[in-house]
Amino acid sequence: MSRLLAILFHQGVLDEQFLQLQQLQDESSPNFVSEVVTIYFHESEKLLRNLRGLLLDREFSDYKKMGIHLNQFMGSSSSIGAKRVRNVCVAFRAASEQNNRAGCLRALELLEHEYCYLKNKLHELFQMEQQRVLAAGVRYPLHQQH
Repeated sequence: MSRLLAILFHQGVLDEQFLQLQQLQDESSPNFVSEVVTIYFHESEKLLRNLRGLLLDREFSDYKKMGIHLNQFMGSSSSIGAKRVRNVCVAFRAASEQNNRAGCLRALELLEHEYCYLKNKLHELFQMEQQRVLAAGVRYPLHQQH
């Protein structure tokens, strides 16, 4: 396990689900984890935009719709092992179930913060992994003596 990955586990950013995801990656699908995470990021961006749009609407009252978005976000975050993002979603959903707009706004800010941190760290992790793979792939020709 890389040092960065160990730190992310220690900080509670990731959980064992991320390791299970990594175990599904092999020679036949060498980019499996980064592809799954890229899809997660794409979907998460849409969910964050939807949540922000709902909360910033002055006429907002559809907490049920917000709960649906949060359930999607929680599920996808759980599936990649994004523990802190999922935990913020749980708190966010609790605020939405109480129709607590101020609590929802605070939770949204925290969710955006945790999401950005996760995205930056996973991007860094994938770059390091890519560099490691490239370095391992370099084969220097052996000089044969005649």
